[in-house]
Amino acid sequence: MSEGHRRILVTSALPYANGSIHLGHLVEYVQTDIWVRYQRLRGHECCYVCADDAHGTPIMLRAQSEGIAPEELIERVGEEHRRDLGDFHVAFDNYHSTHSVENRRLVETLYQRLEAAGHIDRRTIRQAYDPEAGMFLPDRYVKGTCPRCHAEDQYGDACEACGATYQPTELLNPVSAVSGAAPEERDSEHYFFRLQDFEGFLREWMNETDTTGRPRVQPAIAHKLGEWLEDGLRDWDISRDAPYFGFEIPDAPGKYFYVWVDAPIGYMASFLNLAERRDLDFDDWWGPDSDAELYHFIGKDIAYFHTLFWPALLQGAGYRVPSAVFCHGFLTVNGAKMSKSRGTFLNARTYLDHLDPDYLRYYLAAKLDDGIDDLDLNTDDFIARVNSDLVGKVVNLASRSAGFINKRFGGELWWEAERFEGASAESLAERDRLAERWRAVHADFAGDQRRAAIADLYENREYSRLMRELMELADEANRLFDELQPWVVAKEAGREPELQAISAMVLDAFRVIMTYLKPVVPGLAHRSEAFLGRELTWDDLAHRLDGAINRFKPLLTRIEQDHVDAMLEASRQENTAMTETAPTGPLAEEPIADEIAFEDFVGVDLRVARITSAEQVEGADKLLRLQLDLGGETRQVFAGIKSAYDPADLEGRLTVMVANLPARKMRFGVSEGMVLAASGEGDGPFLLGPDDGARPGMRIK
Repeated sequence: MSEGHRRILVTSALPYANGSIHLGHLVEYVQTDIWVRYQRLRGHECCYVCADDAHGTPIMLRAQSEGIAPEELIERVGEEHRRDLGDFHVAFDNYHSTHSVENRRLVETLYQRLEAAGHIDRRTIRQAYDPEAGMFLPDRYVKGTCPRCHAEDQYGDACEACGATYQPTELLNPVSAVSGAAPEERDSEHYFFRLQDFEGFLREWMNETDTTGRPRVQPAIAHKLGEWLEDGLRDWDISRDAPYFGFEIPDAPGKYFYVWVDAPIGYMASFLNLAERRDLDFDDWWGPDSDAELYHFIGKDIAYFHTLFWPALLQGAGYRVPSAVFCHGFLTVNGAKMSKSRGTFLNARTYLDHLDPDYLRYYLAAKLDDGIDDLDLNTDDFIARVNSDLVGKVVNLASRSAGFINKRFGGELWWEAERFEGASAESLAERDRLAERWRAVHADFAGDQRRAAIADLYENREYSRLMRELMELADEANRLFDELQPWVVAKEAGREPELQAISAMVLDAFRVIMTYLKPVVPGLAHRSEAFLGRELTWDDLAHRLDGAINRFKPLLTRIEQDHVDAMLEASRQENTAMTETAPTGPLAEEPIADEIAFEDFVGVDLRVARITSAEQVEGADKLLRLQLDLGGETRQVFAGIKSAYDPADLEGRLTVMVANLPARKMRFGVSEGMVLAASGEGDGPFLLGPDDGARPGMRIK
C-alpha cells in the first residue's frame, strides 16, 4: 500500500426513505465510518458521502396511505436518518437525497450518453399489471415461484434462494403484493440497458486490483460474479410506468427511471452537491482519468447491482469505475433474525435512548472482518465484552494512573530527573531504569513495525483481528502496572520519581491504545483527548506523552444488565404500539379494501358451480385443473389450491366461481374464470361452497 497522500471517495449503500434506521443498517455505516476515520487519521483526503434512496413505488404507496405528498414523506424520514446516524458518530461529509436537482441532472446525463453510444434499446414487453390497483407492478410487488429453482414466495426480480435474476413475467403463479390479485400481462414500451455489451469489460474489471494492490471484489463475490457471467448477461430493464415516484425519462412521457438506476447515481449526486459547496472539481474525482480512489461499502444482497450494473453504467457513460466494492453480511441478534415480538428488532433511536453508541461501534468492530459472513449481536456477550475490554482494560489504564499524577504531581508528567529535588539516588536510578524500560515498551507499542501492522489491519477491514491486538496491548500495560505496584510505591517517602515514571508509562500506553482506537470509538476518543489535553494523532504515536493532563473524569461506564433489558422492553413496546390499535388475525394480514359502489359489486357475476373433475397440472407447483359445470355449460379453471386438496376429494363438490372474467391464456391452457377461496398467512386456501339446496348455475346475489 502506498504511504503517500491519497484522495479517497467512500460511500455506504443508501438507506431507503421508507423507514427508520435499525441496527442492521449500523453494521454497514459503522464499518464504513471506521475505515473513513482511519484514513483521515492517516492524513489522507477522504470524502464520505451518502444519501437517502427516495424513489420508487413503496414511497409512493406509503405517502398515499398517510395522505401526504411523497416529498413530505422523504423529507421527514431524511431528517430522522441524519439525526440517528449522526448520533452514532457516523461522520459523513455530505448526506443528500436521490430526489435532488443534482441527481436528476446526472441521471439524465448518463442516460443520454448511454443512448448516444448505442447501449439503450426500446421494445414493447409483456408486463405484470394489477387490474384491481390499476397499475403496472414493480418487480418487488410481484411474488411467486422462482422459474429456475421453483422456490416459492420469491420477488419478481430475483430469487433469494438461488440468486437467479429474471423478469416478473417469468415467475410461476404470480400474485400482486398490492392487492393480492393475479397479475395480468399487458403490453408496455420499456427502455433497456444493454448490459451484455460490457461482458468483456466486467470480466477484466473484476479480476483487477485497486491502487493498493487489493482485489476489487472479495473472493466469495468474485465467485458469484463468475457464475452470473457464465449464465450470460441480459438487457436490464431501466424504465417503469406511471404511476411512479421518480425521475421521468427525457422525451418519454409517463416513463420513469427505475429506482436502481438513480439510486447509485445518488453517490455521484451527493458528491456533486458537496463539490459545489467546497469548490471541488467534480470531474477530477469522477472523470475517467481520475487518480482518486472510489470505494463502495454494501450488503452482500445488493452485490449484483453494484458489481455488474453500476460499473457498466459508469464505463458506458464515460465516468471512472469503482476501485473496489466491499460487501458484508447481515446482523442477527441472539442467534436469530431480528424479531419485533422479542424486542430484538432494534431501531437506532431505541438503542441510543438507553446506551452509548461507542458500545455498539466497538462490539461490531470486534465481530467484523473482510468477509461476507453474517455476524451475531449476542446481548450477554455484548455486555461482557464491552465491560471487559473498553472499561476493564482500556479506560482502566487511565483511571488507575491519573489519580497519582493529579494528586501528587499537579497533573504534570515529568521525564526530567532534575524535577525531583531531594529525591534519593536510589529512587532516581530506579526512575531512570523505568524510563529506559518504557522506551523499549513504547517502541513495541508504537514503533514502525506495530504501526504498519495496525495500518494493514485497518486498511483491509480486519477489524476483529485489530481489536484483539489492541486488547493484548491493553493487557500488557495493565500487567506492567500490576507488576510495578504504584500503590505500594506511593506509600513510601522519597520514591516520587518512581511513582511518576510508573504513572506516566501507563498513561502513555493509554494514549497510544486510544489513538489506535480513535476511528472505532470517537466519543470515547474525544473525552480522552479532553482528559489528556491534546489531540490523538497518528504522527504523535512515535513521541512520548509529556506535559500536563487534566483532572480525570469517568470516560466510560460499565453496561448494566438492566439498561439492556430496558432497551429490549422499549423495543417490544414500540412494536406492540404499532399494532395494538390495528385489527388482528386475517384483517391485520390483509386489511379491508377501499369502498366500492354497489354497481361495481353487482357487475361481478358469481355462480354456483359443480366440480365434475379435478387433476394435477404437470409442471405446476400450486395449480389444479378443474372442470366446472354451470348447469348446462362447462368451464375449465386453473386454481392454486393444490397444497390443500386431493383432486379426488373435490369431484362432485359445489363451489362458487366468478363467471364473467375474461378467459386467460396460461402456460398450461386457458383458464375461463376463477373459483373463490379464503386464505391467510400460513393458512388455506379454503374453497367456498354454497349451502345445501344450491344448484349449478344459480347466481349469488
